[in-house]
Amino acid sequence: MIIAVDAMGGDYAPDVVIQGLAEALNEYSVISKILLVGDAERIDGLIDQHGLKGHEKLEVVHASQVIEMHEASTLALRGKKDSSITVCANLAKQGKVDAIVSAGHTGAAVASSVIRMRTLEGIDRPGIATVFPAPQGSFVLLDAGANPECSPENLAQFAIMGEIYARKILKIDKPRVGLLSNGEEKSKGTELTKEAYKLLQTVPNIDFIGNIEGKEIFDGQADVVICDGFTGNVVLKCCEGIAKALFKMLRDKLERNPKRKVGALLAKNAFKEVKEISDYAEYGGAPLLGVNGTCIIGHGGSCSKAVKNAIRVASEIVQHGVNNEIIERVKEYKSL
Repeated sequence: MIIAVDAMGGDYAPDVVIQGLAEALNEYSVISKILLVGDAERIDGLIDQHGLKGHEKLEVVHASQVIEMHEASTLALRGKKDSSITVCANLAKQGKVDAIVSAGHTGAAVASSVIRMRTLEGIDRPGIATVFPAPQGSFVLLDAGANPECSPENLAQFAIMGEIYARKILKIDKPRVGLLSNGEEKSKGTELTKEAYKLLQTVPNIDFIGNIEGKEIFDGQADVVICDGFTGNVVLKCCEGIAKALFKMLRDKLERNPKRKVGALLAKNAFKEVKEISDYAEYGGAPLLGVNGTCIIGHGGSCSKAVKNAIRVASEIVQHGVNNEIIERVKEYKSL
């Protein structure tokens, strides 16, 4: 298995990317080679620092440009055709790699992947599938930001892709699929969710449980939560902000007096476990499901651990034949 990694993607690239790559090469024997894509001059010294100089499973592919976080995603298509993420997507298009991984500009990663790699047969639009921790296991939400505007048909396809991902990668035997809305009744929601509800009732081989409200997505009712990309991205960013705020408030309150500090010390392991469960680095990156290949999009603030796990997720999707099943299941759905 060959994976292309965007060396220049992320707030702390290229150093943490190369460190994470080194850890992945050490842990995942299924990977036969990693193509590290980026400015060869900038990354050469770092490769040496991390003990990867001359590594038989590592090859550097030079890319002279970088799409910065503040720049428009359209630069990936027109203005910066030799950007690291665009070169990664081209390698996938040419069949030289089985998957690509980037913690860089999300919009650029989506645009490059869709234009270069195209979508799978039967898929109209790909969706970003983000795994969230929950008190009992985890669940996947999609779309988390690839498509601000969606059709009911898009949501039906997201349900199929999300169910396959939850079953094959998260190891959930029979994933329950919920449609994110502002009420449980099928009459609630926008025109999009009302029409999507009707479609989801007809999709074969998914356990559609109906509408699910925002307050319920963390209580274990659904293993797959479906929504448009605008809503999904708002949910994602809100959850990130709430998690940071809660940890900060808890820390501030526990440090108020000596008694609380002693209690916090006694509960140290519990706090550590909760932090690990809610740490995005544990989940690596979010797959862009529906493209004709495998694309993993990491958090912009990815650390080396997140990069390592993003590479792991990429390898698992390829190993488990996720794309092949998506094609077959969508064919079955559309034949009805």
